[in-house]
Amino acid sequence: QVQLVESGGGLVQAGGSLRLSCAASGSIFSIDAMGWYRQAPGKERELVADSSSGGSTTYAESVKGRFTISRDNAKNTVYLQLNDLKPEDPAVYYCKMAVRRIGVRRDYWGQGTQVTVSS
Repeated sequence: QVQLVESGGGLVQAGGSLRLSCAASGSIFSIDAMGWYRQAPGKERELVADSSSGGSTTYAESVKGRFTISRDNAKNTVYLQLNDLKPEDPAVYYCKMAVRRIGVRRDYWGQGTQVTVSS
């Protein structure tokens, strides 16, 4: 089995920063894409940032220039640095990884971590 464990959420003032982490453990051969999504109350889950195994990154327009995704393949971990947090950023943030195990490739999700921004 594979587990993704997130950490780093919390309450921060507008303009502040947070760093989210998501570590995968279990029977893992390799990990392709790693990404972060978020879901605010009453809204659909949306892509925040994605990192391919080749190193390319994709960002939602709303976070470009403020958020940075990075990954440590040796640790099976993905990070999201959130800077200049705005009132529209609060949500539950989820990580997702495309994990390869022997003969199988599937997506796994973290449990979610809450990000709250105070004005």
